[in-house]
Amino acid sequence: MTSLRMFAAVLGMVSVVWCAPGALAQSGGAQPQEQKPAAPDAAAKDAAAKEGQKKIDEIAEATKTLVGPAGNPECVWLGRRVVSLLWRDDLDTAFRHLDLYDRFGCPSAHIQATFRCIVRQGNIDPKAPETLSGRVHACWLNPGLSPAPAAAANTQSPAAPEGTTARQ
Repeated sequence: MTSLRMFAAVLGMVSVVWCAPGALAQSGGAQPQEQKPAAPDAAAKDAAAKEGQKKIDEIAEATKTLVGPAGNPECVWLGRRVVSLLWRDDLDTAFRHLDLYDRFGCPSAHIQATFRCIVRQGNIDPKAPETLSGRVHACWLNPGLSPAPAAAANTQSPAAPEGTTARQ
């Protein structure tokens, strides 16, 4: 039994030593890369700074507008992320964020109300200037927001296709 263990150990060592040069040759060795990523230009830095400031301003607005834990910065940030992920059907990531949201003591009812508001607004037109994050922000601040007129027109029941009858 001991000789069988010894044979297996030696066989494992031989396979590691024999395969190692091939693995190094495939990965290109341990040579550092000569190229460095290009530094972003000043315009890109300004755009990133403006976007970051916009997010900070939106969180500050939510903190002033909402009373209670839904207005806490961590709740606003995580909650808006959860709603966006739910809209994009990324449920696994949304539920992981929702666990964090709950752990911070944020109100889950606000997530539900905000998502309901987003759904009532209807699909986002790709040609419209409105973005998902803008709609999520508006619904986060006011979950009772009434649907847009165009969305209300889309929710009416369509006429039955020609050649079919409705069964009663």
